[in-house]
Amino acid sequence: MKVMQILQRKGSDAIESVSPDSSLSDVASILSQKKIGCVLVLNEDGKLAGIVSERDIVRALGVNGGKCLNDSVRTVMTADVITCVVEDDDNSVLKKMTTGRFRHMPVLSDGGLVGLISIGDVVKARIDSLKMENEELENMIRSATA
Repeated sequence: MKVMQILQRKGSDAIESVSPDSSLSDVASILSQKKIGCVLVLNEDGKLAGIVSERDIVRALGVNGGKCLNDSVRTVMTADVITCVVEDDDNSVLKKMTTGRFRHMPVLSDGGLVGLISIGDVVKARIDSLKMENEELENMIRSATA
């Protein structure tokens, strides 16, 4: 299954984002309100500057305590973000996420940001694909033995 299909099945094209100067407290509030695991960090031009996740905030809290919630996102965000494109397939994306040990991946098309997928989205797509393949094989076997 292609990433574009995963985005379509997901049904939401809303991308939560903050600026690099936003506080970690603001990000924590957004994550809690929206019940999501990360937000993208966009610069003034709307270009991808980074990504910040729950894990990033927890790590900062573990090192610096609660005072870090006043720090800017740029202090903890991952700036070297691994992305995918809408033409990528679920296997290649799943491999990147597993190898890199991250759970969220921005999706690009023609150089522009078009979505965000989670490892849960990709695993669900992979399971759906395998179920469909299994049903097709069962139907072929039934037809051959009938």
